[in-house]
Amino acid sequence: MKQLIILLIIFNLLSCSNRQVNLDSNSLSEYTIVSDNRAVADTLNVYFKKALGVELPIASDIKGNKKYIHLKDNSDFLTDYMSLSFSEYSITVQGNNSKMLSYGVYEFLENFLGVRWYSTDLTVVPEITSFNIPLDKEIIYKPSVTTRTVHSRLFYKDSSFADKLKVSNEAFPNYVPNARVHTFHRFIPYDKFYDNHPEYYALRNGKRLATQLCLTNEKVLEIVKDSVASFFKKHDLSTVISVSQDDNTQYCMCDSCSEIHEREGSPAGSMIYFVNQIAKYFPNKTISTLAYQYTRKPPITRPESNVLITLCSIECDRSVPIDEGCKNFQKDLQGWSKLTQNIRIWDYTTQFTNFLAPFPNWATIKPNINLFVNNNAKWIFEQHSNNPSELFELRSYLMAKLLWNPDLDSDIIIKDFTNGYYGSGGIFIAKYIEEIQFQLNEAKPFFLFLYGDPSQAFDTYLSPENLNYYDSLFKEALASVPKQSGYYNRIERARLSIDYAILEAYRKNFSKQYPLKRTKNKVTMINPNVLERLNDFDHVTNKNDIILMNEMGFTVDQYVINYQNALKLASKNNLASDKKVSLLTNPKKYANEDPQVLTDGALGGNSFYSNWLGFEGNDLDAIIDLDSIQVINNLSLNFLQVTNHIVFYPLQVQFEISRDSVSWKSFPIILNELSLSPKSKVNDIQTFSQVVNKEKARYIRVIGSNIEKAPLWHHGADLPSWIFADELIVE
Repeated sequence: MKQLIILLIIFNLLSCSNRQVNLDSNSLSEYTIVSDNRAVADTLNVYFKKALGVELPIASDIKGNKKYIHLKDNSDFLTDYMSLSFSEYSITVQGNNSKMLSYGVYEFLENFLGVRWYSTDLTVVPEITSFNIPLDKEIIYKPSVTTRTVHSRLFYKDSSFADKLKVSNEAFPNYVPNARVHTFHRFIPYDKFYDNHPEYYALRNGKRLATQLCLTNEKVLEIVKDSVASFFKKHDLSTVISVSQDDNTQYCMCDSCSEIHEREGSPAGSMIYFVNQIAKYFPNKTISTLAYQYTRKPPITRPESNVLITLCSIECDRSVPIDEGCKNFQKDLQGWSKLTQNIRIWDYTTQFTNFLAPFPNWATIKPNINLFVNNNAKWIFEQHSNNPSELFELRSYLMAKLLWNPDLDSDIIIKDFTNGYYGSGGIFIAKYIEEIQFQLNEAKPFFLFLYGDPSQAFDTYLSPENLNYYDSLFKEALASVPKQSGYYNRIERARLSIDYAILEAYRKNFSKQYPLKRTKNKVTMINPNVLERLNDFDHVTNKNDIILMNEMGFTVDQYVINYQNALKLASKNNLASDKKVSLLTNPKKYANEDPQVLTDGALGGNSFYSNWLGFEGNDLDAIIDLDSIQVINNLSLNFLQVTNHIVFYPLQVQFEISRDSVSWKSFPIILNELSLSPKSKVNDIQTFSQVVNKEKARYIRVIGSNIEKAPLWHHGADLPSWIFADELIVE
């Protein structure tokens, strides 16, 4: 590996008694920047000008310059000058990245001038009178993680900012576009091959399903080889391609594949068997594959030297470090590290179902990175939200700093950032981080899930009392800075997570602190605080170009509209409110399997954890007793769709009414107008309504028909499908 000498400052005729020199604007002006890289030299000059008001001359060589700052990208120093009795200080960064020269300069600016690149909207350059340089000292830094990626649009949209934080400015450097992860379906598409060649695909319970490929089928190997060759030919500058399982766990269990799994002790056996053959065919390229879910456990066979193992930690609890709470992953990581030095970690650091939700995993980020580094991981991909999420800028900054230097102290980084980015409001935001982490620790055991929901924590770290306290901290933070300042806007943006959690608490309608409705002068209405909070949330997200609520493409606008629609339902005089619900079919797992969820006044959100009653593979069939015969004009019930989690709208819904629960009057079947297809909206809510025109009834029956199994084109093909329902409205 080439050693890159990045920054050398030569001092001539200086007293060395204190072993350091103080440079002010006058003494610094005596120096020349020597470099053949004008862009990097100009960068150094820009910050000298901002910090000390000095702009130095730039020369291409050191001849004639007795005091100089030498920027070099190799170790071939001129020995004639090195033999002189000069004092010197140098920063050396070792690596083979062409940007190492810039990285060394940024290290110098950060450590000696106090420059901070907090985010794309704030760089802090302190105005200083001088700075101290230690003499006869060299700092040598060799990054333990050679490819550092934080999945954040802050870095992807601004490559210069990525350089300053020393991370990549793309998610998959050097990969073939469109072949970066979950690629089996790209090489052998279902719509082109399945009908004529079902044997190319996974055998499950006697059926061939297009969920994964049959990795022992020789024809599959030939087609994938041809596809990989075609991709590389089209993208000849790319050096890496992913040959990896699709995003489901339905791998092939035919006799040939199963024999390998048994022999190798893991379904990863057939994957490595297959990928190794591809790798041998492309010896000068890197073939990336996944150790993910069912392939996470390492096999016996070693991957070829040009196979990159991408090990994924998706199952792990984020409330504690992996080496405490996810021992099986740690064991698998150690197992892979014995098989190969070519490991890429795919780690997860946000709640993908709710980007803006509070997600107190602060105490796990550093120890997890340390664990990866200690087990040969040279390439780490931290899958942040890409789009804005809770304390988005801080999380992006923290992960970048730790990937560059895993030995740094997280608490010091957080304190430095909050003070710099939020001004005098920073102490309150730092206190929020500290307190919510403490409350999560008090709640243990608590599984902090990547696909969870705030409602899971309403009795622990997001209890009404805790939400009140967090909210008060953000109010103090806002009050501490000028309203028209950048600090104020950044604090407003940071508060969105608490706004969102409180909105969800209102929706659930479970506490006196956050009631969905209020009664005044015997008139019940929507709590005006809900409307105010929703309007503020809408305003701040729009002002800051915050578009997405989750990874399924559910937008902030859709969230606000759905919430407003839910409030319209809640404002109605619901004859079914808190009435007894009897189920004729069995729910499963969610909402504590409590049928009263359908009439409890709490409104289901965009996640199936949020007050939805779920049915897996069977229909919803419920009867609601209104206690007495009532005049009814309209019936409605909401259903949730989250297609990537096999949650679909019912095929149809039918309402029936009765006065005695014996004789029933049926209304026309309501068909699902949004039929399921690969282009269906991933995350949405649909209301099924029936006008009944002043009918009299005591009992309401609603039947939602499940499609029962995911269709063949879906990644969950042949698995039981879910329907989720909430809040029957009877007017």
